Amino acid sequence: MKLQTVSIFVNDQQRAVDFYTSRLGFEVTADIPMGEYRWLTIVDPARPDGTQISLEPKDHPAAKAFTDALVADGLPFCTFGVEDLQAEYDRLSGLGETFTQPPTPMGPVLTAVLDDTCGNLLQLAQWVGPDVAG
Repeated sequence: MKLQTVSIFVNDQQRAVDFYTSRLGFEVTADIPMGEYRWLTIVDPARPDGTQISLEPKDHPAAKAFTDALVADGLPFCTFGVEDLQAEYDRLSGLGETFTQPPTPMGPVLTAVLDDTCGNLLQLAQWVGPDVAG
């Protein structure tokens, strides 16, 4: 058994696919019209058989309340691993993207929190080992 698909609830599917592909480097794996919305999935191009992310419309009241509460509390919805957090922070900041937390040591990882422009905060994390805090 493996994790096949996870959902990120977004308030605009087109803006989400633009952000996740052009800014974060994911590739579209499915884009199927489903009435008002689309079945829209993306994947890490280095792992095309890996877990897909469904950019799910945030039209259910529970999804909206949940994601709005996370953003209000400054909590990221999910975490994306990166090899060089400072380089990603600099690249994305240079493209005009907004971070609510700059690269910060958190035990054995460095983390930063990024606004995905679609109603979510995302954590970027780099494993650096036990020496990061000291």
